[in-house]
Amino acid sequence: MGRLAVAAAVAAWAIPIAALVDSIVPDPYMDEIFHVPQAQHYCRGDFLTWDPMITTPPGLYYISLAYLASLFPGAWAIKAAEAFDPLCTTALLRSTNVIMAMVCGVLVHDLLLRIKPGIGKTKATAYAILVALYPVHWFFTFLYYTDVASLAAVLAMYLSCLKKRFWVSALFGALSILFRQTNVIWMIFFAANGAIEYVQDLPLGDCLSDENSELTDKSRTKESDRDNKVSALGLRRRRANHPISKRGVVSGSTKLHTSFTEELFDFAFKLWNSKCKVLITFAPFAIVLVVFVAFIIWNGGIVLGAKEAHVVSPHFAQLLYFGLVSATAFLPWHFTPGRVSDLFYWCRKNKTFSSLAMLTALGLSFVAVHLFSIAHPYLLADNRHYTFYIWRKVIQAHWMMKYILIPLYVYSWFSVINILGKSQPRVWVVSFVFSVALVLVPAPLVEFRYYTIPLVILVLNSPVIGHGKLLVLGSAYVAVDLFTLAMFLFRPFHWGHETGTQRFMW
Repeated sequence: MGRLAVAAAVAAWAIPIAALVDSIVPDPYMDEIFHVPQAQHYCRGDFLTWDPMITTPPGLYYISLAYLASLFPGAWAIKAAEAFDPLCTTALLRSTNVIMAMVCGVLVHDLLLRIKPGIGKTKATAYAILVALYPVHWFFTFLYYTDVASLAAVLAMYLSCLKKRFWVSALFGALSILFRQTNVIWMIFFAANGAIEYVQDLPLGDCLSDENSELTDKSRTKESDRDNKVSALGLRRRRANHPISKRGVVSGSTKLHTSFTEELFDFAFKLWNSKCKVLITFAPFAIVLVVFVAFIIWNGGIVLGAKEAHVVSPHFAQLLYFGLVSATAFLPWHFTPGRVSDLFYWCRKNKTFSSLAMLTALGLSFVAVHLFSIAHPYLLADNRHYTFYIWRKVIQAHWMMKYILIPLYVYSWFSVINILGKSQPRVWVVSFVFSVALVLVPAPLVEFRYYTIPLVILVLNSPVIGHGKLLVLGSAYVAVDLFTLAMFLFRPFHWGHETGTQRFMW
């Protein structure tokens, strides 16, 4: 069991299903009508033509060119570009994501072994296969969209950062931004937490080295030097005995004895006193970030095309939707009697804090739903998506429904945060929530595809569950996958005034 098993398992279903999809839906569909022709321009060597309806950078097209060149090296070598152009069929371009799905599975496997060293290869393999079956990710394996390749680049960036290969991680960060601009948020998230991890691993003397270097001027007297050494030694002892000098996380019923502000102070202290090393080590991420900011200024915004349909909006309800979707997608972690009991016990143990947090969360959620719940025109008009039916049949079924769901939103987020707090420091948890908000809140359109990356990061950092629960969840994923595929392939229908055949999708 291991990487090869994961890749083989993904290939075993992805290749035949991709062939089935290509045989029944051979022409570009939905957003493929933009992506496929654009990739074909690149195949012809035309890198200057750009479809103004495409909102994301050309990373997917570059990856497809490299992939097709590896399949047909002779055609690429002789390349009369006209000879290479016929190879860029819809089917072959779609197969890029089949390869990327296999890469995603292997990366999830390796990340689990890195984050949870005791998980074992067998369980890591099972988890990786489960993630590969996650319905939204699984479905877009067979279409020419940016989502699967974007996830692969983000996971590669995450793994490289955990291995402390920061230059490599920054390169994958730049690549991930070429697939989807919001991946810059995940690059900053990984880099920031990587910097905290980096200074945590430094000896305390190294953390103080910058401060001490200012006190070693040759003009100082020997007595002054001696006093400084004594002061530094005392500071080292105090810091070593400080409860937050040892990295602590919430584990089981164990509770951190330090406040969140003390934890922040500890990290800030170490980062500041190791600032030179941190700046040099994490400079690659800063370079990518500077280039990205320059791009936004030059482009006049974060999206490339169709800017009028992707205006940044304060869509705070989107954050609530993510909480419920993520908790539902990983139901064995969040909606079980044991999980409810754990949260109830935590609330009883921390009555004052939990009551205040609950009331605050309910109040903010009510404001978000009432004032910042956006119905994008695409959501209201396109009946080829699950979100269209969820919005109309659930959220808009009655005017009270969107308020009735608020307790579920709050419970889901409390469960997510509580679970993450068992394996990660509070700074990591807060920065994760903040990153999710930065990615989702500005997006006016409700799209489950936008949730995939934070969902995978969430499952990578959640406690390990048993084989039985994994099997049940995997079976549920397979059932949803097959139902969606059947709807997509065998239930064509007419949409609006168009005469062409439409198909159902996520």
